[in-house]
Amino acid sequence: MTKNEAVERAAREILAHGGPDCLSDPHIGLRAMDDALSLGATEDDIKAEMRRQREASGQ
Repeated sequence: MTKNEAVERAAREILAHGGPDCLSDPHIGLRAMDDALSLGATEDDIKAEMRRQREASGQ
């Protein structure tokens, strides 16, 4: 998995499994974020990707 793929996955998982409506295991997003960080991503990279994914979905 590349760093960019890991960032995309982390953002997707955090958006899907995080926040106040989290109805599943919150560790799903945390594990994906940890994977991205271990590949050299920053929290800012993940935040930017979350914004991009939200905008792409019209949220």
